[in-house]
Amino acid sequence: MQDNQVEILLIEDNPNDAEMTIRALKKSKVSNHIQHISNGALALDYLFGTGEYATRDTNNKPRVILLDLKMPLVDGMEVLVKIKENDETKNIPIVILTSSNEHPDIEKCYKLGANSYIVKPVEFESFMHVVKELGLYWLILNQAPPL
Repeated sequence: MQDNQVEILLIEDNPNDAEMTIRALKKSKVSNHIQHISNGALALDYLFGTGEYATRDTNNKPRVILLDLKMPLVDGMEVLVKIKENDETKNIPIVILTSSNEHPDIEKCYKLGANSYIVKPVEFESFMHVVKELGLYWLILNQAPPL
């Protein structure tokens, strides 16, 4: 893996949730290569090399995307659709990591191609444990298709 290879792309608008997620991943030594993006519009720019990320090498694809649903500008569902409909990004595993446990959201995300749907635990220690397990599974145990 290249030194600048992003393993996890975290798309999360809540700064506290983003900080806790990054801390949990680093504490468990699952990944030091995490890119945090704070909204769906910037996430699409990052993935497709447009806007402020126009000079980014789009061949450097994350191994997994942790995606929140409820975000400003472009919500997580729309980000999911754009990623899964593009031949260059459709094989990137996407884990929905959100506070929504609404059955219509869960069903729609899976229909749109999400690989997993995790409801964020409210309690801090539980949240840290869930994120650690996510990282272990998607970066170490899971055998992903070539990106």
